[in-house]
Amino acid sequence: MNPISFLARVLMAVSKAAKGIRSACAATATAAVALVARACLHETFVAPFFRYDVTCVGSDGAVKWTEGFRNVVTTVGKNDLLDKYFKGSAYTAAWYLGLKGTGTAVVGDTLASHSGWSEVNPYSGNRPAITFGTSSAGSNTATAVSYSITGSATVAGAFVASANTGTSGTLYSAGDFSASRSVQDGDTLNVTLTVSFT
Repeated sequence: MNPISFLARVLMAVSKAAKGIRSACAATATAAVALVARACLHETFVAPFFRYDVTCVGSDGAVKWTEGFRNVVTTVGKNDLLDKYFKGSAYTAAWYLGLKGTGTAVVGDTLASHSGWSEVNPYSGNRPAITFGTSSAGSNTATAVSYSITGSATVAGAFVASANTGTSGTLYSAGDFSASRSVQDGDTLNVTLTVSFT
């Protein structure tokens, strides 16, 4: 075979191979971009949760203990959020903070039925109201709720409900301390709530 003709055939084969590689790379890159785009378009939505920061101050003014924890958002709480925000036409929010005893809160709990735990109220009056601040960057921190403790009790967590007394309202969330804590007459329990998506 003529050397020049042979060389021409080799060059043509190399050129075709290069085109095939470029096409395969382009297709792979396009698929990768599509996957990334789909991942970016799909964002997992979670219901706003509460962060509870609790400080117990003794009658002498000294801090006895502190706790910080996230809550469980109940199923009825999620449903209430969807109904009030997306379906509601006239709605005024009213939320209250309660204290819970030992036992784990679960998503199936309601204000009328939470067999794993009981409410404790070593203070006078009803559940105190939560006063929220101004939302910013997907977060809202409420004014600290203060309990004047009037008796000895074991407190294991807290919960947010739409009723200041009784069981007829909505239990939005509940959460537990890392361990049960004791309070006694003369203590002050300060709870700061932050609601956010992260």
